[in-house]
Amino acid sequence: MTGRYTPAGVRTGATILRVMPAVAADLRTKEKHGYEATRFKIQDLRFKKEIVREVRGGETPQAGMIVKVEEILKPGDTVRVTGISKGKGFAGGVKRHGFHGGPRTHGQSDRERAPGASGTGTTPGRVLKGKRMAGHMGNVKVSVSGLEVLEVNPDKDEVVVRGSVPGANKFTLLTVTKEV
Repeated sequence: MTGRYTPAGVRTGATILRVMPAVAADLRTKEKHGYEATRFKIQDLRFKKEIVREVRGGETPQAGMIVKVEEILKPGDTVRVTGISKGKGFAGGVKRHGFHGGPRTHGQSDRERAPGASGTGTTPGRVLKGKRMAGHMGNVKVSVSGLEVLEVNPDKDEVVVRGSVPGANKFTLLTVTKEV
């Protein structure tokens, strides 16, 4: 993340995204699971691997056509950024769900961050599925909507968006979708 000034002169938080050109691998795929999509291949030169993604709807590009960021995005557009959030490992109920814990007084010396009771009464007499408890936190697919494009730099293959995006620093594979 970094900071940028808006045209009104207000400093705001911004994220610089490095966008790789995508090559349309094939024409529209057959209808699958109730939708049609186009496959795109992205050649990542740093890690020497090929990334294949399906994109639903939109115009159908010619096979082999290179889609560049400056053809799709311009400053002022609103985008949705989707990626895998940072993993935080095993977390307790206070950190993971915002539980308040028990009282700090009345002899509760070691129960401040404990979750408390987790089961039900005699009926049904078990812990119900989906109960908010301690467990693995983060490392899930997250989308951030309504991010404004501040700059598009085609010579550097960069897009600057207002706000933060999911994922770790340096390298995280993100999907940027233009919102209508």
